[in-house]
Amino acid sequence: MEVALMIEGQEDVTWDDWVTIADACERSGVGTLFRSDHYYSVADESERGSLDALTTLAALAAITEKLRLGTMVSPATFRHPSVFAKSIATIDQISGGRVEPGLGAGWWDREHEAYGFDLPALGPRMDAFEEQLEIATRQWADGAFSFDGEHFKIVDLDARPKPVQRPRPHFVIGGSGGPRSLRLAVKWADEYNTVLIGPDALAEVRTNLDVECEKQGRDPATLPLSLMTGWLVGETREEVVDRAARLAKWQGEDVDGEVFLGEQSDAWITGTVEQAVEHLRALREAGCHRVMAQHLLHRDTEAIELIGREVAPLIERF
Repeated sequence: MEVALMIEGQEDVTWDDWVTIADACERSGVGTLFRSDHYYSVADESERGSLDALTTLAALAAITEKLRLGTMVSPATFRHPSVFAKSIATIDQISGGRVEPGLGAGWWDREHEAYGFDLPALGPRMDAFEEQLEIATRQWADGAFSFDGEHFKIVDLDARPKPVQRPRPHFVIGGSGGPRSLRLAVKWADEYNTVLIGPDALAEVRTNLDVECEKQGRDPATLPLSLMTGWLVGETREEVVDRAARLAKWQGEDVDGEVFLGEQSDAWITGTVEQAVEHLRALREAGCHRVMAQHLLHRDTEAIELIGREVAPLIERF
């Protein structure tokens, strides 16, 4: 089992922050760094800046040596599939084969409104998303292809250079466990990611994913399930409460750390390293391959290093 780091890049994460975060990951042993792909704060805090996700990953690829880098997940609504696939191939070339692209259907209405992106109703959005998955996958493959869909048309495209990773980079599809996203994941993904649920709900997603694999004739063992969820972990209870208090303040809540911890859902991984490991064990037993730890205090590099130094060695054999 793996714990990857997940940073909400739209919440005022600067370039200097990204360099520091990546360095903390590489020094401590965190193997994979994911970032959200949003241009606008999901807390609706318009003063918080956001660097573009794909260009940020390209820059990080050039200054890191072993850290894997991905988006969790890019919205298909404003990532044209052929441009997205080209960007991912570029990052894979720069990194020497370390990119893990994530793609989802898109959802944040305020972001789309602010930047002038269309946000269709869910049905048409998923129709377009399905076309985008096929285009990206075929563009990374060898040879030329054409595609004539309702939303996109590609004519005799052999986009070179191809990604370093063959037959393609590890492709993550995000969703909430609904039947259509599961169907698309089984058809196109190397990993299915869902968000903010506990072990029981995750086990249900795993069961449904297995059923869909059987329908499509795919071995369920070839499609791992991962979870992105909240993360507040410390070496001691006092450290956890302190982090919770700082996060509450960052989110504009006038409560102490203990109260803030009590407000979070059971899906969050909170507590000491030992408590976090027990939660991770339960997730692994429910069918979870890895957890993307949503670290909202992005300038707290000690918390990042704790994942690599203390948590990772305890779960690597799960």
